[in-house]
Amino acid sequence: MSQHFYHQDHARILSNSLLENASHMFYEKLWKFQRKDTQFQAFVKKVIMSHLFKIIMISTISMNAFFMVLWTDYKTRYNLFRLFEVSELIFVSIYSSEFCMKLYVDPISYWKDGYNLLDVVIIIIIFIPYSLRKIKGKHYPYLNIADGVQSLRILKLITYSRGIRTLITAMGQTAYTVASVLILFFVLMYIFAILGFCLFGLPEGGDMNNWGNLALAFFTLFSLATVDGWTDLQEQLDARNLILSRSFTIIFILLASFVFLSMFVGVMIIHTEDSIKKFERELMLERRMNLMEEKQVILKRQQEEVSKLMQTQKDLDHKSFTELVEKFKKTLRHTDPMVLDDFGTSLPFIDIYLSTLDNQDATIHKLQELYYEIVHVLSLMLEDLPQKKQSKSSEKVDEK
Repeated sequence: MSQHFYHQDHARILSNSLLENASHMFYEKLWKFQRKDTQFQAFVKKVIMSHLFKIIMISTISMNAFFMVLWTDYKTRYNLFRLFEVSELIFVSIYSSEFCMKLYVDPISYWKDGYNLLDVVIIIIIFIPYSLRKIKGKHYPYLNIADGVQSLRILKLITYSRGIRTLITAMGQTAYTVASVLILFFVLMYIFAILGFCLFGLPEGGDMNNWGNLALAFFTLFSLATVDGWTDLQEQLDARNLILSRSFTIIFILLASFVFLSMFVGVMIIHTEDSIKKFERELMLERRMNLMEEKQVILKRQQEEVSKLMQTQKDLDHKSFTELVEKFKKTLRHTDPMVLDDFGTSLPFIDIYLSTLDNQDATIHKLQELYYEIVHVLSLMLEDLPQKKQSKSSEKVDEK
């Protein structure tokens, strides 16, 4: 018996080791695998990431939503039946082509993105009505549900809208806090539902339509929490002269509507503002990176042109470098940006610039002192001038 168990354990160990070796070899081959169509893959990826492709997809999704709005009118559906059929084929073809292109570019990382999984779910939903019509027929009773779920196609806009994705991220970040608030709200409703059933749900003289059981009590409390028709509910309680009905209603509305719902809205607003600020910082960083890339491209182009000029100088000995530079200046346009690399941002330049500013301030201070001295001397000269005139006039009188 022990030998039998030993052979079983030994066989299990061998099978586990074989599976581990096989999986390890598979992952090694998959890691070392290199595609042979890298150029076409890069081309397809460039097409998918282009702004034109995004505009086409957004326009397609918007047109599909517009046609679904027209499809809800029976007269329009009957008159434009062929148009709806052709447009549906076009929309499905575009969605399928988008899925195939993205899957072709990166068949492994495609399934790691949640928005790509959403697109896959939408494509599956698109093909549900066709499958039901083929399998169950056109008179299948639940076919209208499959047609109504097609409104989820508009969710494909989330993939091409960073603003919507930011809001969804904010909602995801608030999930834990919102869940805590909702649990507290449910506890509050549970307490007041039991209390309301005991106070107002009695068979004798109670409001059986609104407080007759726990389910009705929960529904009535939800109406009170949303402050929708609470006056009608209170009038029904007042008509039966139920004690503490008004105090019960006022306390629950204050706690549910003005505390918990306001807390829920405040949490959503705080996290949404944080996500919007993060989104703005990411946009600013992307703009800076794009600007730096453009500067590097321009600098590289200018260096290549200068190197070409130097090579031309070597090939043509009878021309001087200044002539080549003058010729190069004539080829420049007024709109060409000039990149001054390591000029205004280098430490030596900043040191010299700051010392120059200090010398300029000292020079201005000395000039001000000199101007003050000149003004003082001139004022003294003006004060002495009338006294000299009076002395001269007195001398003339004495001579006469």
